[in-house]
Amino acid sequence: MELKRVTIRKNERGLLLRNGDFERVLAPGAHRLFSALDRLTVEKFALDQPAFTHPVADYLAAKEPEVVAAHFVRAELSETQAGLRYEDGVLVEILPPATRRLYWCGLVDVRVDVVDVSSDPQLPEELARRLTQTQLRQRPVTGLGGVLQVQVPDRGAGLLTVDGKVTRLLEAGGYAFWKFGRNVAVELVDLRLQAMEVSGQEILTKDKVSLRLNLAATWRYTDVLKAHAQLAKPAEQLYRELQFGLRAAVGTRTLDELLENKAVIDEVVSAHVRAKLSAFGLALDGVGVKDIVLPGEMKTILTQVVEAGKAAEANVIRRREETAATRSLLNTAKVMEDNPVALRLKELETLERISERIDKISVFGGLDQLLDGLVKLAPR
Repeated sequence: MELKRVTIRKNERGLLLRNGDFERVLAPGAHRLFSALDRLTVEKFALDQPAFTHPVADYLAAKEPEVVAAHFVRAELSETQAGLRYEDGVLVEILPPATRRLYWCGLVDVRVDVVDVSSDPQLPEELARRLTQTQLRQRPVTGLGGVLQVQVPDRGAGLLTVDGKVTRLLEAGGYAFWKFGRNVAVELVDLRLQAMEVSGQEILTKDKVSLRLNLAATWRYTDVLKAHAQLAKPAEQLYRELQFGLRAAVGTRTLDELLENKAVIDEVVSAHVRAKLSAFGLALDGVGVKDIVLPGEMKTILTQVVEAGKAAEANVIRRREETAATRSLLNTAKVMEDNPVALRLKELETLERISERIDKISVFGGLDQLLDGLVKLAPR
């Protein structure tokens, strides 16, 4: 007969196996084990790690209810239940459905709360808030793969989809949903005014001139649920309608009409898109053409046309000014013809202007002779 002595500390438990089969749980203290022919084995478990993972765990849960009740906390979940495991009042693990586990009693106070996950997929607000703050814990919560955590930003919304079906719209805030037994997804939607660019559109005008246009638009959601119920991708639908509206505005007008009134493109596109999107829960706030790019040869022709037009306008202005100047001279001549004094004053004014340009004047025979030599007045 073989005598075996084993000491179990207060923070430990022992598992006595006889020939590999469960014999009993050893409490703290000194134990003397006698064996004749059987092989006795003692395995020690530290109670600060309460999870009991051992091949005999399922046997104990199924066949040794008194042992389990005396030494373990039992967690046994159905396929529609999840478990919240607490250690000393702190949530440490989320147990998936159909879980069977044992946890040692004693050093750590273990509690498992059972939650039904078959009906409402959303976690209670208090529990969801606790899960979102796991980064502040010394010990993270395990098993979060079974929970979808979502933070909907301010001025936004979340489109909740369960098993491919849109169920409801989430307002700004934090949410958590059970993923066990279902496919849960949340698509974040921005409710603010959004911008869209439609660039590099090659379109032929009515007179077969190829134009490249760049368009900018602003839009927003008016009914998110309606938009996503009818359209797989609302933004792509808006982009297409802007393209169609742009082609309708440019393709039915000549180049001259478009250049004379560029605002007509904005008006036609805006009216077309608003009529198409009103039933889809989308609203067009504004639209405008940023650039109209002409082909190279058309630019040259238009430049020549503009230059010719400006030259003609300058010629007309020049002829108008010459005519006005001639008419003014004629009126002045008529006045001087009837008034010798006015003629004399004009002569003196002319003489004064001439004198301003002469640096030096030499006078011979007196001033009267000089004036008589410069200007001859016909006696009346």
